[in-house]
Amino acid sequence: MTTNAHGIVPVMLTPFTSDNRIHWSGLERLVEWYVELGADALFAVCQSSEMQRLSLEERVRLAKTVVALARGRLPVIASGHISENAQDQRAELLAMAGTGIDALVLVTNRLDTAKAGTEAFRAAVQSVLTWLPSDMALGLYECPAPYRRLLSDDEFKFCRDTGRFVTLKDVSCDLDVVTRRVALAEGSGLAVVNANAAIAAAAMRSGSKGFSGVFTNFHPDLYAWLYRHAADDSELRRELETFLALAAMAEPMGYPGLAKIYHTRLATFSSAYSRVTDYDVAERHWGVMALLDHIHEGTMHFRRAIAEHPKLG
Repeated sequence: MTTNAHGIVPVMLTPFTSDNRIHWSGLERLVEWYVELGADALFAVCQSSEMQRLSLEERVRLAKTVVALARGRLPVIASGHISENAQDQRAELLAMAGTGIDALVLVTNRLDTAKAGTEAFRAAVQSVLTWLPSDMALGLYECPAPYRRLLSDDEFKFCRDTGRFVTLKDVSCDLDVVTRRVALAEGSGLAVVNANAAIAAAAMRSGSKGFSGVFTNFHPDLYAWLYRHAADDSELRRELETFLALAAMAEPMGYPGLAKIYHTRLATFSSAYSRVTDYDVAERHWGVMALLDHIHEGTMHFRRAIAEHPKLG
């Protein structure tokens, strides 16, 4: 399996109209925004996409549409199995496998819904491998919902040794764990991609192959620059590393609705409607709109700083 499912991999938002339908023209603008700002692959159906609130028909159409909009310019990966029952998951995974995506991403907590442990996880993975086409590249995603199910080292090695897995979206938020997994994956073709902004640059220096956190929905180009320059001993790199970590602290303030508000400001979206963030973000999170202003101003500051240093670009 050689599918490139690493680098800067935005966890895609799903734009909705104000009356709760997927807004397909907004999705087209969003894909172009990711491409223009340096994404290496797109994670089309994931938690940021509000996949737990999408019907299977919506998940399938969403993945197919992103593949069509990407037009082969970059790979598209997707998840989308959300059910408790194994047979329902089988139907979901087979449907998603037929969408034309480059890799199908398995959610770790769906492979052990009863929290039974390693044997249950291994059995679930083995079942999935019998369901799917043998040439289908696979990924792993430690999705935090409905519970964060981290892989043990033995489970990681088991998946690695199947030869089927090309990427792990690592949600351990622990630099030591990321570093250990990178070492375990060496030479295997399984890319470990960190999703935590606080350790993003350090994880890159330790071998994480990119970044796939939620703030790829605000400034993926800054993460792309950081990925190329994570080891640089420069003031710009150090300042950007700090800014990105602090900006991402806004995530608990109404994400993904917060990111959708940001994209209405950019005119990517015409509506900030979210099925997950079903409340008034500004009313619940005091000062968050001013915080968005600061995040945008900081983003533009670092874009200018990078442009003014062409040797570092």
